Amino acid sequence: MVERKLLVLFGSQTGTAQDTAERIGREAKRRHFRCRVEALDSYDVANLINELLVIFVCATTGQGDPPDNMKMFWRFLFRKNLPPGSLCQLDYAVLGLGDSSYPKFNFVAKKLHKRVLQLGGNPLLPVALGDDQHDLGPDAVVDPWLLALWDKILALYPLPPGLEIISPDVRFSAGDVVMIQPQNCPEDVQQFCQLLRLDPDRRFVLKPTEPDASLPALLPQPCTIRHLVTHYLDISCVPRRSFFELLSYFSTNELEREKLQEFSSAQGQEELYSYCNRPRRTTLEALWDFPHTTCAIPPEYLLDLIPRIRPRAFSIASSTLAHPDRIQILMAVVRYKTQLSKPRRGLCSTWLASLNPEQGDFRVPLWVKKGGMKFPADPDTPVIMIGPGTGVAPFRAAIQERVAQGRRGNCLFFGCRQKSKDFYCQAEWEELVTKGFLTLFTAFSRDQEEKVYVQHRIQENQRLVWELLNSRNAHIYLAGNAKQMPAAVAEALQLVLQLEGGLSPSEAEEHLIALERSQRFQSETWS
Repeated sequence: MVERKLLVLFGSQTGTAQDTAERIGREAKRRHFRCRVEALDSYDVANLINELLVIFVCATTGQGDPPDNMKMFWRFLFRKNLPPGSLCQLDYAVLGLGDSSYPKFNFVAKKLHKRVLQLGGNPLLPVALGDDQHDLGPDAVVDPWLLALWDKILALYPLPPGLEIISPDVRFSAGDVVMIQPQNCPEDVQQFCQLLRLDPDRRFVLKPTEPDASLPALLPQPCTIRHLVTHYLDISCVPRRSFFELLSYFSTNELEREKLQEFSSAQGQEELYSYCNRPRRTTLEALWDFPHTTCAIPPEYLLDLIPRIRPRAFSIASSTLAHPDRIQILMAVVRYKTQLSKPRRGLCSTWLASLNPEQGDFRVPLWVKKGGMKFPADPDTPVIMIGPGTGVAPFRAAIQERVAQGRRGNCLFFGCRQKSKDFYCQAEWEELVTKGFLTLFTAFSRDQEEKVYVQHRIQENQRLVWELLNSRNAHIYLAGNAKQMPAAVAEALQLVLQLEGGLSPSEAEEHLIALERSQRFQSETWS
């Protein structure tokens, strides 16, 4: 029987082609293919002669250039000494992502398709040319093309007897993350436009300031100033040194220019740190302090001056087995004080918290990515989960999934400041404890005089932890803030290995490293 194996290779500059490639990978797995998704330059191109089925997903950058992560592959593929029939065993398809406002629209995908054909490859379909300019974006081409492609592939590689295509409702599994693309609040956008003396409703066509510069993938053309500032310019981030350097070139005010030059010089870095990083001053606030310079910034340089808003990653806190039609996240609204009078706010959490579905329809741009944590397939393997604060999110998804499958070996160490204020999912955990699905240990650090953290609870329950690890082959998972907590938990686990397992300090450290290597100890932390 022919092995049902599929390789998806992508060349991506801004991440859109990679996301599409990962989507194809998920669709392949739903059709029971063994599937790998790799960047073209991460793949050993010499192995291409052994592949039977490959889908290429390629963006085109600048003036018809390949993305950075496929340039080595590109050079290899166009070597003149490659034999004409070297890819005769390969069934392939090419999906291009481009922008028809550029003269060399989808040039890379077209050229790749032609070259693989020259080398003897068998195209399953004509090359697909996704277009950012279409009202529905590239998906207008991608969706029907993929439907046709799966028909072709399943004709060559039918589903094994007794298996069906897994429903697209199963979008993700425990440990996966959702990427959310936030936006600036209307008040900040209005302030920014006033500062730069820009009409927010003015429509313009954005052109690259340099021949090789790429534009944001999903930017509509023409675009309003308001749309650009709302969705693309990260005016709430703390500006970097390069921001002040570029800003100094536009300055016509001598005093402001001197200060900007000082901030961008090697000697001025301590002062820049005190001005920017220590108080977490935003780009918008910094622009307020240089009013004469700010009003001289040419709009076409805004994307060079201010970085693009980056998507934020959140662990998915629900299982499709428990909530088939929704994705749930656990999010704390970021708000804290510095020496500046106005409280600092997290861009994404503040924006999400401001949305009110009852006051009209809204859309949250998001997509799912595979997370770093993998939970055991064997139903008898117990899991020890350590998730203080919002770190408990992926464990809620895992516990829901495991409970739905009847798995009982779930042990959770949860910590927060106060039981009355931030004991996330309390009722849910207590119900599962009552039903015998969950063993729960809690640490409320501020509810007593002495601070109690999850690492203290691990040490107090060292016999159970050792029993689960040693006799029942348990897996350990850790998620949460990356400051002191991970090191403190690792130290507590090493103490368990020493006191209950009789290991020396160096043996305990080595044993924990070995558990990490074998993926029996997995961590996901963030700063």
